[in-house]
Amino acid sequence: MPKAWEGRFTGKPDVRAEAFTSSLAFDRRLAVQDVTGSIAHARMLARSGVIGRQEGELIVAGLERIREELADGTFPFRREAEDIHLNIEKRLVELIGPVGGKLHTARSRNDQVALDLHLYLRETTDEVREAIRRLQRALFRRAAEELESGTILPGYTHLQQAQPVLLAHHLLAYFWMLDRDWERFRQVDDSCDRSPLGAAALAGTSFPVDPVWTAGELGFSRLYENSVDAVSDRDFACEFLFGCALLGAHLSRLAEELVIWSTREFGFIRFADAYATGSSIMPQKKNPDTAELVRGKTGRLYGNLLGLLTVLKGLPLAYGSDLQEDKEKVFDSADTVLACLDVAEGICSTLEFRRERMREMVDETSLVTDLADHLASKGVPFREAHAMVGKLVRWCEEEGRRLSSLTTAELGEFSIHLDQEAVALLDPAAVVARRRSPGGTAPGRVAEELTRARKCLMV
Repeated sequence: MPKAWEGRFTGKPDVRAEAFTSSLAFDRRLAVQDVTGSIAHARMLARSGVIGRQEGELIVAGLERIREELADGTFPFRREAEDIHLNIEKRLVELIGPVGGKLHTARSRNDQVALDLHLYLRETTDEVREAIRRLQRALFRRAAEELESGTILPGYTHLQQAQPVLLAHHLLAYFWMLDRDWERFRQVDDSCDRSPLGAAALAGTSFPVDPVWTAGELGFSRLYENSVDAVSDRDFACEFLFGCALLGAHLSRLAEELVIWSTREFGFIRFADAYATGSSIMPQKKNPDTAELVRGKTGRLYGNLLGLLTVLKGLPLAYGSDLQEDKEKVFDSADTVLACLDVAEGICSTLEFRRERMREMVDETSLVTDLADHLASKGVPFREAHAMVGKLVRWCEEEGRRLSSLTTAELGEFSIHLDQEAVALLDPAAVVARRRSPGGTAPGRVAEELTRARKCLMV
């Protein structure tokens, strides 16, 4: 009979209840963390005199044996043992005898599982941050290439052409989004840097434990200030899920743009064959399925965050089995976001940019802000300049004329300051080059941006 049902209960649980409450199917993923935490706990018990030194050494040796079994795939998981914690304890008793039962002294599954999740998320946030860096490096490399090529494309607001920008500048916008994500996961790691061990079930323990030593042994810099909070807190898990959700939003925006850019109507990019699929009936199709799935999987990242927040919103202190619902959401988001980052890096590293197509798609009317700026530089209030140029563009559309084809006389009808010198400003490369404000798209500014990005990648 599982230890969780021993003691007060003498009857066997209903098989439906047993299956319903079992968490082994998913919390077995915490096995390595559980062993790591248990080894530190056993050593602390021996150091503090709660158990004998030889007993502590025997328990640690048994746990190291279990760690080896987990590594080589021979650990005997037993569903009837309910969860990974009882599975490991049961196996420990099998290996070293009744002394294995002393491991749980001064500890509850409440602080034990909280510790395991802290350890798991500290490791996982490191993995996510490194995966973010890999995607950033891919974007950095492509941006550096496109800056050297001087690639210009239309910039959009409201999905309408606005002003031209360097492709390098556009790519770096995603680099900086991801850099905020990287920093956000660093903050999640800081939130996880707090050991709950020693809180026991909720009130602490009567044994002379040394949780400060255990925390240091496990690499934590601090403890929880309150034992009730220690076992009930899942803020750090929510922060992780929020980080995954917002990172997913950024990846989805990138994916959406790549999907649009790959259409025949835009034609800005071609996906590498390795990251596209064909149609089952239309031989001409090259579908950007990988990007579409990155976009689609963002929904489950949002759902996991909302799911855990909903679990927590009505949960009284301290611990309830409801908190068992945190793990599947955390595990799924971790797997999902790591997979999305990995495939996004592959997509970005292998994309073909169609530079000439991008340049030829820059509409002449997307350059006219410089005409308004020119008028303003001549002393015309900007709002008046804006209106004058707006009338000029509308007239050209109605007459089917290009701005560059207008005579000096025709331009003069709208303003004495609109002449051929002003129209000569309407060159995409010149327009881009004039955007020299800090953070702007001028080549010199983008070169500075790349220098700053390189420094970020070195952190």
